Amino acid sequence: MGYEAALTPLGQLPFFIDFLKAAGLFDAFVADCPLRYTSPNAPKKRDVLGTAMLSMLSGHKRYAHIAALRCDSVLPELLGMNKIVSEDAVRRAFAAIDEDDGAVWLRRISIIAVRRFLRPWILDIDTTVKPLYGHQEGAVIGYNPKKPGRPSHSYHTYSMAGVRLVLDVDVVAGNEYTSKHFAPGLWALLDRIPRDLWPSLLRGDCGFGNEPIMREAEQRGLAYLFKLRLTANVKRMIERLSTQREWANTGQGWQAKESLLRLEGGAGSAA
Repeated sequence: MGYEAALTPLGQLPFFIDFLKAAGLFDAFVADCPLRYTSPNAPKKRDVLGTAMLSMLSGHKRYAHIAALRCDSVLPELLGMNKIVSEDAVRRAFAAIDEDDGAVWLRRISIIAVRRFLRPWILDIDTTVKPLYGHQEGAVIGYNPKKPGRPSHSYHTYSMAGVRLVLDVDVVAGNEYTSKHFAPGLWALLDRIPRDLWPSLLRGDCGFGNEPIMREAEQRGLAYLFKLRLTANVKRMIERLSTQREWANTGQGWQAKESLLRLEGGAGSAA
């Protein structure tokens, strides 16, 4: 007995597509896109953006991988698309979007996503080194622990903890990896978010635990939690805490000890 119902090998995507429909996120994503076609033979904007999104959600890393979706008739229909377009159509579409307009578009969508989630939430910040091969803009030699001496890009990532939602990524040259280079993008992101939607906590590794970042966060009234480098003074402070003070209850089953440490540059920091 034959069975003629349409099938998709990507069985989890229909559930995610239902979420996009219920939240209205994909419709807003398409409507706000600055892509404009003038040719009557051009593909539909919804088809182009839907193809790119389905490809990324399928784990594809190159435009050529889009071809794997061409035979799937289920997912395009669920997204309200006419068809999966070719890799060349997606590549040309992204090339046609003005860089500044595209950045504004994507950042506006991320703010819409923030409104959909319950608060309070935590903003995680991190820098990732991306080794590069060949000739690419901004590929310079910087801090690269896995491939020393290899040119790289530095990805400054801002994400919502818990839900793993990336709010923004700044791709910069490989030698712009410190908190000094990170700070302008961080404060610009917070300035774009309405104050009532701000995170309750800013969290990062020891590279952000310095005077400029902490001072700016305090001036903005934003709580923060950063790791400390295990310098000699930090180790001595931990030794004193382990013997001199009792643990204090901080709620929700947690206990802590508190002390003050003067960092280089004269900043007092609670630990």
